[in-house]
Amino acid sequence: MTNIVIIGAGVGGLTTAAILARAGLNVLVLEAQVYPGGCAGTFYHQKYRFDAGATVAGGFYPGGPMDLVAQAAGIERWPAHEANPAMVVHLPDGAAVPRWADERRHNERRHAFGLQSDAFWRWQEQTADDLWNLALRLPPWPPQSPREAVQLVKAGLGWLGRDPGRRLHPHLILDAGRPVAAHMAHAPENLRHFVDAQLLIAAQTTSRYANALYGAAALDLPRRGVVHLAGGMGGLAATLAKAVEQNGGQIKYKQTVTRLVMKQGQPVAVETNRHKSFPADLVIANLTPWNLAKLMGDSAPRRLRRLPAQPQDGWGAFVTYVGLDAAAIPADFALHHQLIRQEPLAEGNTVFLSLSPAWDQDRAPAGRRAVTLSTHTRLKDWWALYDQDRDAYEARKQVYADRLLDAAATVLPSMREAADLVLPGTPVTFQRFTQREWGWVGGFPQTSLFRTWAPKLGPGLWLVGDSIFPGQSTAAVALGGMRVAAAVLQEQTVRDKVSQATSPLLSGVMES
Repeated sequence: MTNIVIIGAGVGGLTTAAILARAGLNVLVLEAQVYPGGCAGTFYHQKYRFDAGATVAGGFYPGGPMDLVAQAAGIERWPAHEANPAMVVHLPDGAAVPRWADERRHNERRHAFGLQSDAFWRWQEQTADDLWNLALRLPPWPPQSPREAVQLVKAGLGWLGRDPGRRLHPHLILDAGRPVAAHMAHAPENLRHFVDAQLLIAAQTTSRYANALYGAAALDLPRRGVVHLAGGMGGLAATLAKAVEQNGGQIKYKQTVTRLVMKQGQPVAVETNRHKSFPADLVIANLTPWNLAKLMGDSAPRRLRRLPAQPQDGWGAFVTYVGLDAAAIPADFALHHQLIRQEPLAEGNTVFLSLSPAWDQDRAPAGRRAVTLSTHTRLKDWWALYDQDRDAYEARKQVYADRLLDAAATVLPSMREAADLVLPGTPVTFQRFTQREWGWVGGFPQTSLFRTWAPKLGPGLWLVGDSIFPGQSTAAVALGGMRVAAAVLQEQTVRDKVSQATSPLLSGVMES
């Protein structure tokens, strides 16, 4: 039987693993940490459970990405509680704009941005509806074989056939090559601030550069519903990990992969830091391209060998984890807040604040709550200081922690006084604990539909995670994981009973 090794227990890798295991394949997941999830994991520290990086979970609506994952992986239900509003965005002028999932969003946006903003939001929602409908068919983008080209055409024709009048409109073709800003020529400044900040967390860039089609879909996450997971974001990965094992797969923790052994251009084994060697006929790397290139060395495919030494764009994250007295939090205070203080965005000028729910008593000691504060940050300066001047590195870390705490205090005034734990982390920290080279998180900025990588890198070698289409967010990497599972199943021609139940589901999703 084919030995499939998946490196990394992130959401993308676990999605692929759960589906392939359910199809009867021999699946082994190797994870460096003691828990699953990676940047979407939840870690324990001094009686608190903090979300490591990602804190917003979407796509759980009927027929949505996580619903399809559950069907394909055999997951009965997610430990999810709906949240509305999804978040509150705080503008530099002091206005607070809730992101409602229901009809309240229309009046809220008109109140915040004026009637002239209606045209933008109408374009955004209509385009997002079309794009999500297409994305949920798992189109193999970009196609890597004649078979995938045929599948892409079939998915596209099926998509067009459902509403040809609207989906053949020239604006969709134009939007494939222009940025979101093309629809904001006369937008008020506060709307641009709002959209730019939302795109920064959803597409890793702003309206001037974000591809219009991708940007419209990325802005739609709150409208499609956000949930809070019992146990934190790690509850998502834990549920997927349980499905992997229930479906017959294995997960081995505390196994850091150190080398991918290749023979005649194909993987034959995976070696770990514990002097273990696992046979592998097929390897799926839930890693960044830089991590995979490091594991493969001179045997890496040309595209990996040609990577720059450090990511030239994209972001790291600076985070501050806070243990907070629950009395400092007002009643009915939303659990997610984006705080826009000033431009340029990032580097503490925009901060995302997430609170553990009061009902989730496993996240914090009695009477307290776990808080994750984060901001986008460039990688280069952190690594230069870490390598050359540790005192300056520590000083910069304190400056950034203060920026995040000051931002949080604009909505929670007693933040500092009510905190019994303040734990900052830099891109260096992210590399140490998530194993992502350089602490690069969030994938590539979505400036073009061709920006993300195709998943197959060579015979028996696949990539999954936020570097492949459709990019970052738990919902997006789960869709990417489903796409890889579908492609592997097609190649493996599995014939057992369970695979016959799983493969048609994936094919049906792509063709419906």
